[in-house]
Amino acid sequence: MDGPPTSVDARPYPYTFDPATTALLIIDMQRDFLEPEGFGETLGNDVSLLAPVIPAVKSLLDAARSIGMTVIHTREGHRPDLTDLHEAKRVRGNPTLEIGDPGPKGRILVRGEYGHDIIDELAPIAGEAVLDKPGKGAFYATDLGLMLAKGGITSLIVTGVTTEVCVHTTVREANDRGFECLVVEDGTGSYFPEFHAMALKMISAQGGIFGWTATSAEILSGLGLPTTTGDAFAPEATTATTDADASTPPTPITTGA
Repeated sequence: MDGPPTSVDARPYPYTFDPATTALLIIDMQRDFLEPEGFGETLGNDVSLLAPVIPAVKSLLDAARSIGMTVIHTREGHRPDLTDLHEAKRVRGNPTLEIGDPGPKGRILVRGEYGHDIIDELAPIAGEAVLDKPGKGAFYATDLGLMLAKGGITSLIVTGVTTEVCVHTTVREANDRGFECLVVEDGTGSYFPEFHAMALKMISAQGGIFGWTATSAEILSGLGLPTTTGDAFAPEATTATTDADASTPPTPITTGA
């Protein structure tokens, strides 16, 4: 990854970063949020609205793997005994199934359950950190700050769901800690399209008060890579995560509070 800094056409102005000191942060692309019968749907949301985010995130994940960029996945969820779950969070939203309740994909938002894990299309591979977080922001009650510091990371390319909640909280936390954040416009999503649009505007407003925004195609172009999605970058890594007939994929590095 050695070379001159990379520049991406972004809003409110070009975003410059060094891939060697940048991490691709993929926030909460979990079955409980993106698939039917998960926690997102129990709150009355149309989870199909998040599906368009997947190809953009996949294209950036493949690209990051192909150039050796640091990749960090996060999952929101709680310990099986729920000792890290605030009562206020458990009952908020009047869900048909509360956090910890048995559901079609296992106990809702509980670590180790099928629904809590990352969707197959974006499954982590060996060497990629998986950060379990009990809150909305990825810095709260986790060791993300330490991980970034030890890795020499100063810039974050942020993807995931949902834009106005976990993504926004994490970007605000990162901004206060001095990280330069580029939020991927088509690589983030919300159950409420109007919230997504406004959340992106809030990030880049006032000269980039919280960071920058750009499309996945703009980022790939800045990296000098094809702007297509799919298997264009890292066949070995892609096969390991998507081939249904493959053996059990490598175990990623898992960390959490």
